[in-house]
Amino acid sequence: MSNQSSNHILMIEPSAFYANPETMDTNVYQVEHDEPNEIIFERALEEFRSLRNALVEAGVFVTVARGFSDCPDMVFPNCLSTHRGDFGDDDGGAGKLFVYPMLNENRQAERDQDLIDLLMKSYAHCEDWTRYEADGRALESTASIVMDRVNRVGYSGLSARSDRALVEQWCDHMGYELVGFETQSHAEKPVYHTDCVMWIGSSLAGVCSESIVEADRGRVMSAIKKTHKVVEFDAEQLKAMCGNALEVVGEGGLKMLVMSSGAHAALREDQEKLILSHYDRIIHVPLDTLEKYGGGSARCMLMELF
Repeated sequence: MSNQSSNHILMIEPSAFYANPETMDTNVYQVEHDEPNEIIFERALEEFRSLRNALVEAGVFVTVARGFSDCPDMVFPNCLSTHRGDFGDDDGGAGKLFVYPMLNENRQAERDQDLIDLLMKSYAHCEDWTRYEADGRALESTASIVMDRVNRVGYSGLSARSDRALVEQWCDHMGYELVGFETQSHAEKPVYHTDCVMWIGSSLAGVCSESIVEADRGRVMSAIKKTHKVVEFDAEQLKAMCGNALEVVGEGGLKMLVMSSGAHAALREDQEKLILSHYDRIIHVPLDTLEKYGGGSARCMLMELF
């Protein structure tokens, strides 16, 4: 039986950060930088360290690796995921590491073989799907598929970064039921990553339901409500990154929800009350620079180690 959340998180400390020109076509939430790169990087590094420190202070184990200087989005570790007890046949506790195909070249370059080799000491099985990059097909880890690990359901908003056939193949391989859907952002493009639209916790899920196209919305919401209470966010709250949150386990086994301070400020009182009825606390720190120039937020920065 798998746990939904982990008490151990991997984070990648950036060696560079700026608005990635390669990803702007699909990520409408990042903006072109109008400040010197070194100033942007200094603020991003401070934000990264603030989130890391907040997690550690809450009793979450955090392992930190160092990013590459030519990979501005490496602070968002979307090329790997780990699994123990939540794939197909019983893994006997051996665990699995998944290595994913990325859409953009400088995101493909984020894969750190030294880090992969280190993780393989804890995960006996490795699935490497990077061969699909040669065909221009991408599947970007937990950003593409929001995983209900307990009930083995994979939610995926399809986009250039979440290839339909690869999503289906992943769910079949991992023994997950697929709930796929189409999305539309305020710019009338698909939302680039599913984890901007929704998060799944042990008992509560958060969903920016307005961003799911009307033809799919009822089906998706019905699937989630079979297993979870739901807090729904509107389109403005999507832009504030309310959908980009993650459940973590802290000291004493307490479950907490991690999000940015911007997302936290965008919550209505009733939404925060509902969240706090399921979580001991909300961990939040300002991530304004990372959100503005990277188009990602708290959940994007956290890779769970199971």
